[in-house]
Amino acid sequence: MQLSERHQEYWRKNLRLTAVLLAIWFVVTFVMIYFAPQLNDIVIMGFPFAFYMAAQGSLIIYVLVIWFYAHRMNQLDQEFGVHEGDEE
Repeated sequence: MQLSERHQEYWRKNLRLTAVLLAIWFVVTFVMIYFAPQLNDIVIMGFPFAFYMAAQGSLIIYVLVIWFYAHRMNQLDQEFGVHEGDEE
């Protein structure tokens, strides 16, 4: 099956978006933990920054990543005419 140039562009944008969001996920999940001892010098609301990120910050970022992906994919779907129509 040969994909048209428009389909290839859609998938390139989709993969680029996915790669960027996975990089953000990786940084939040693994890089923050790796640098936890250095980040503990920063205090937010009385808690060390590494503790805050583990308890609250990373969860907030994960939800934002999911929301942004869904929002941006809806925009891409509409731009390329592959969005789901109004289902009744």
